Amino acid sequence: MTPPAPAPDRRGGMRKRTGRLAEFFLLVMAVVIAAGAWGLIHYNRDGELPERWWVVPAVWGVLVLVAHIFIRWRVKYADPVILPCVAVLGGIGLAAQHRFDLASSTDVTQNQVMAMAFGVAVFGVILVWLRDYRVLQRYPYVLFTFGLGLLLMPLLPLIGTEINGSRIWISIFGFSFQPAEVAKIVLTLAFASYLADRSEVLQTAGKKLGRFTLPRLRDVIPVFIMFAAGMVVLVFQNDFGTAMLFYGLFVMMVYVATDQLAYVIGGLVAFAGAAWVIFQHASHIQVRIDSWLRPFDNMDQNGQIIEGQFGMAWGGLFGRGWGLGSPTRIPLVSTDFISAGIGEELGLVGLVAVVMLYAFIAARGIKASLAVRDTFGKLLTCGLSFVVVLQVTAIIGGVTRLLPLTGLTTPFLSRGGSSIVANWVIVAILILVSHQARRPVETFEPFVDLEMEATATIDISGLLEDGVGPRVAITDQLAPVDDPEMPQAEEVAT
Repeated sequence: MTPPAPAPDRRGGMRKRTGRLAEFFLLVMAVVIAAGAWGLIHYNRDGELPERWWVVPAVWGVLVLVAHIFIRWRVKYADPVILPCVAVLGGIGLAAQHRFDLASSTDVTQNQVMAMAFGVAVFGVILVWLRDYRVLQRYPYVLFTFGLGLLLMPLLPLIGTEINGSRIWISIFGFSFQPAEVAKIVLTLAFASYLADRSEVLQTAGKKLGRFTLPRLRDVIPVFIMFAAGMVVLVFQNDFGTAMLFYGLFVMMVYVATDQLAYVIGGLVAFAGAAWVIFQHASHIQVRIDSWLRPFDNMDQNGQIIEGQFGMAWGGLFGRGWGLGSPTRIPLVSTDFISAGIGEELGLVGLVAVVMLYAFIAARGIKASLAVRDTFGKLLTCGLSFVVVLQVTAIIGGVTRLLPLTGLTTPFLSRGGSSIVANWVIVAILILVSHQARRPVETFEPFVDLEMEATATIDISGLLEDGVGPRVAITDQLAPVDDPEMPQAEEVAT
């Protein structure tokens, strides 16, 4: 059965479908899933639903509807799948935080809802204010300096704060903020702008070494700066995940811009060598590696990893069910180990479903990067999609012991206002670029007036009679001569 053809517009062309109706129905399903998860928690724990259980799911539904209205108003050709995936993840995250609040008598959910509301507001402001994302390409060095400043800000003595062994926070007037969440967006913009202008130079300029081209030093200085900044973060902030995220992001974007595998190989070798040197002298990195390889050798030191492993093993394939497990036995289950809590109560199937939602967001972002026409848009969308992939891979890989444990957050699930707002900014930029990629190309038909195209005749006899020309009089310029073969002034004028 063939799909129906697009309806013709009033100009006789074919009107492209925007996908907004499909997005609306997907959002309805996402809100239903969030409300079902919220209700199941109370039903499984208490056997009944409380009187006002529907309030938070309704608030989440309103926030999702507001985001949908912004898309319909400003970017109607945007990708229809990204926002529904975010809505499902956000709804599951709110339900999980509520489940942890009930078990540990905390009140994290209220702050999470406020952070979601602020994130949706920022999402709308970006869609309204940033009509054309390409204006951000003008300031690569400003963005690069600002991003590095944000990344290194926690090292300042007055505002830098160490929490849970990692110095990645700043505290101002009683509010804690993680600047690396904003830095990952700013640096992605800076990388995309820089590489969009120099992709051809990096491919062709420089000395040849067999099949590869060695770039000029002045073209790769930002690479060395990023490498040094990543090592500083790794050593002084005790944050292996942030260092891996930013360095992996830049190596990937260089590869996308140049299509040369040598940059990837060289970047990985350089990072591995530096990490090995730091491993020999940094005790906290040695602890992370030992906890990854031999967690059961030290029960006191690795209690978080051990509880997470037992929780997911207890959940099995289909989980214990919302509200029927014991996820709060895991330290920091609402932040770093929220995927372990979800794996315990939703099982391996539920955890894989959550990972697939992230995969859909990244895949739709990469699809937009392939369809958009400008190089900056391609690099920006691909970079932000890879940020999501790296972040989810690092944190869930650490929780499941596929990788050493890092301190990154799980987007839209983990507790933390800075992480939620930053990820809504990423979604807004992906939406903007996908709108430019999917919008139909306007066919331009120039208007031709045949009467205006006719040859016009200008009468200059009056000018010639008065002896006036555009610069000097003709009689002053052409004097009569005696040569009979030379034309006279009157003949030349005629």
